[in-house]
Amino acid sequence: MTSVDDLFKKPGIPSGSLKRKLEVPDAQEAYKATKVSSGSSPNGNHSNGATVEDENDDDVEAGPELPPDEDDDEEGRFFGTGMTKDTAEALDYIDQQEEETYEPEKIDSVWLRRLITGFEKKVNKNAELRARYEGDPAKFMDSEADLDAEIKSWSLLSEHPELYVEFAESGSVSNLIGLLAHENTDIAIGAIEIISELLDEDVQAEQEQWDALVAALLDADLLELLMSNLKRLDEENESDRSGVYHSLAVLENLASQQSVAEKIGQEKVLLWLCNRIKEPERPLGQNKQYAAEVLQVLLQNSQPIRKRLATDLDGVDLFLRLLAAYRKRDPPKDSHEEEYSENVFDALTCVVDEQEGKSKFVEAEGVELCLIMLKEGTKNICQRALRVLDHAVAGQGSASAAVCEKVVEAAGLKTIFSLFMKRSDSATVEHVLGMFSSLLRLLPGDSAARIRTLSKFTEKQYEKTSKLIELRKEYARRIAVVDKDIRKEQSTLPDDEIEQRAAEWLSRRLDGGLFSLQTIDIILAWLVAEDQVVKAKVAESLGDDGTQQIKSSLEDQKNGLEDGNAEDEDTREMLDTLMTFL
Repeated sequence: MTSVDDLFKKPGIPSGSLKRKLEVPDAQEAYKATKVSSGSSPNGNHSNGATVEDENDDDVEAGPELPPDEDDDEEGRFFGTGMTKDTAEALDYIDQQEEETYEPEKIDSVWLRRLITGFEKKVNKNAELRARYEGDPAKFMDSEADLDAEIKSWSLLSEHPELYVEFAESGSVSNLIGLLAHENTDIAIGAIEIISELLDEDVQAEQEQWDALVAALLDADLLELLMSNLKRLDEENESDRSGVYHSLAVLENLASQQSVAEKIGQEKVLLWLCNRIKEPERPLGQNKQYAAEVLQVLLQNSQPIRKRLATDLDGVDLFLRLLAAYRKRDPPKDSHEEEYSENVFDALTCVVDEQEGKSKFVEAEGVELCLIMLKEGTKNICQRALRVLDHAVAGQGSASAAVCEKVVEAAGLKTIFSLFMKRSDSATVEHVLGMFSSLLRLLPGDSAARIRTLSKFTEKQYEKTSKLIELRKEYARRIAVVDKDIRKEQSTLPDDEIEQRAAEWLSRRLDGGLFSLQTIDIILAWLVAEDQVVKAKVAESLGDDGTQQIKSSLEDQKNGLEDGNAEDEDTREMLDTLMTFL
């Protein structure tokens, strides 16, 4: 996903040609205009009104009369230096002060306590004046302006996260959160902006400091007041639109931590986000796009939220209806709508990872919509629809099997195998291989859907199987190059550093195509178990030890599984069964 700093840029500033410029007069031209009299020209020629007497009068000077000597003006106000004695002394004093070195204000606990005290006084004063002069706003407007300025002063705290714990333990957190319910929405928006700054991902806070602040904010009922405030903001108003944006920023920053995501993923938040992303807009605005992004972050970081969205809010059907608009077209390039559609696709992908989401996906005809996108959509939409299908058929259980059966029933095999035979990028190949693996694993052994799937690998003289074997050889070559480089590095390192870099080397092997290679080996193992012709082709293309290479790959995958995990135990049993056929 595109980064957040690039996604949410402020509106561009109008170009200079559209902005009125201040016209500054040219001092030199003004001086020339006064020096040349109405009876002369800059070229030395006489004007129409010049006389001979003028020409012969050597005592006459052009231009304005010279100023009198400075001594002629008792106060010296207009000539000479052009300023009074008091003004000159004042400027001299300023110059002296500028030459002195000032130490910047020290930001520490003392500063924080002073800020807290001043803030609480402003809050209390404004509340008192509002209560006393409820019907006369003029009498509390000054205190409101002071309070607004005091709120902005908290911005400096975001540069000093070492004070977060102390701030969290003070009563000012409750006072700051309480301002979200202030009658003046500008005050509420100002408080939201400060909270957004304090939680921003760019703040260099330690986890302990961040956790302390978040706990204090949530204890002060941040979510409830934030959601209540969102209901009264009107995005037709620029200031209110900014308030919605910063509210979404607060939710995003909280959702980025998995431990907090589940706390804030309450039904009110999810419902508001779902309602916001389905509001029609032309052109699609930044806040709608941001709401989709926040929703996607929440779903990505929390399994309970994914299940809640699927079962309680019917989110799968909502996502499919929103994405149906792109089944034959791409959103405008580099627009908020493009990012919005990507976030909705990602959100749907997260939800169909869960069994509840898979069931809703089948009910809402999500398989059919994705297959239409594969056949009629643009390259970008096709790739995203394929990714959704890959996640929907993956996993274990009856819901995953139901998606696989629906793919075959909806005539999806022809579409998917056509994609496989085309020259495609690595991401497309990876998703297609993932779907093949899921279909072979989950479709019942004697079902018509499984027989139709197997027949696709055998038709046209096993051309799909032959391509699988060629792909395996290609990925094996890539991995061999990576492994050679890794062994070379390992030969020069001590044992403890080899252990430390194990994750890095695994990542490099995955980048080289390890996952696709392992998926192909599982597919070939299933085909060998079903058809002896495939076993002969493997031996013919990969050598007499071809099946042994596949068996070693399955053994490596088995060794990488975790003990005690139910899904991994099922996978281990499947791998053991496949190895018996090899």
